[in-house]
Amino acid sequence: MPESGQPRPCPAGYDAAVPTSANRAGRVREPEFPPRQVSGRGWDWYRGDCHVHSQLSQGGELTPSQLAAAARAARLDFIAITEHNTADTHGAWGALAGDDLLVILGQEITTQSGHWLALGLEPGQVVDWRYGVRDGLIDVSMDQVHRAGGLCVAAHPYAPYPSGTFMYPFLGFDAVEVWNGRWSSDLPWNADNEAALADWGRSLASDICHGRWRPAIGNSDAHLDGQLGVPHTVVLSEGLGTGAILAGIRAGRSWIAESAEVRLSLSLTAGGRRAGIGERLITDGEAATVRVEIRGVPSGTVSFHTEQGGIHREQLPDHDAGTVEWSLGAQDSAFVRIEVRHPSGQMAALTNPILLT
Repeated sequence: MPESGQPRPCPAGYDAAVPTSANRAGRVREPEFPPRQVSGRGWDWYRGDCHVHSQLSQGGELTPSQLAAAARAARLDFIAITEHNTADTHGAWGALAGDDLLVILGQEITTQSGHWLALGLEPGQVVDWRYGVRDGLIDVSMDQVHRAGGLCVAAHPYAPYPSGTFMYPFLGFDAVEVWNGRWSSDLPWNADNEAALADWGRSLASDICHGRWRPAIGNSDAHLDGQLGVPHTVVLSEGLGTGAILAGIRAGRSWIAESAEVRLSLSLTAGGRRAGIGERLITDGEAATVRVEIRGVPSGTVSFHTEQGGIHREQLPDHDAGTVEWSLGAQDSAFVRIEVRHPSGQMAALTNPILLT
């Protein structure tokens, strides 16, 4: 519940006043919001970081302009700006987006019992954060996001600081951030991410069997220079627009990469039919072939995961590109997903599942 002396949350979920800024001449600069659609871009795989902070967030050191430059340097197609509990930078991104960079408006909601991301908010929209797991108010906040057409993402479930550990049930959330780059020191993968991935992986089989599973995504949670895009999410989308990207994430048509150097293709075929990540393959009782093509992880290991856990693994060649094939049937599992690790054990990429019937 709101603490004594704090303003009560706005029922509509919108900030009463979107901040403006003043230039050196003293003139007030009106907010300029980024476009929701980049024209001329069709079906493709798009790389993006959905958890990004500027100087306005505690611990942030980069300006919006510096973040835009860093996104382009990391070869990202989109980012989501997710300041802590504010929309104050929404109006700073209009001039920084472009035909090569989509900026999705969002917020990191930092509650007393965990953090979550609201992606695809309206300009200036602020989602309430003043509650904990005992207050029973999180559904009200999630409803605000869903009414705006946005996504709710459970953030860094095992973050190593007070209130960072996610204590809410995943029910009602659209996705889970299983890979968060901020708290990994010099390495993009750590024990907290390992725990988040294991937790998500254990629930996947039951969720799929009940017809409602939550995709995994990965983000940098960038606060400092050099963090943006490590890792990021690669989304199959009908275009480079907020609605299309969020639809791809919601459907699970995505995988996570440690950097743009890593490229991956995963498909499942049976009887002349084919399905990709986040899709369903009807096998009609025939054995299905999983095909993985990977670049950027020499001498790495590909592991295949089903409802029986990690059941098969193969090593990649010591040069840049490698291809692995493996067979299974719908009687063996309702899904298959893969993880790709460097020889050190560091994660290089992981995918959402392909479903089998």
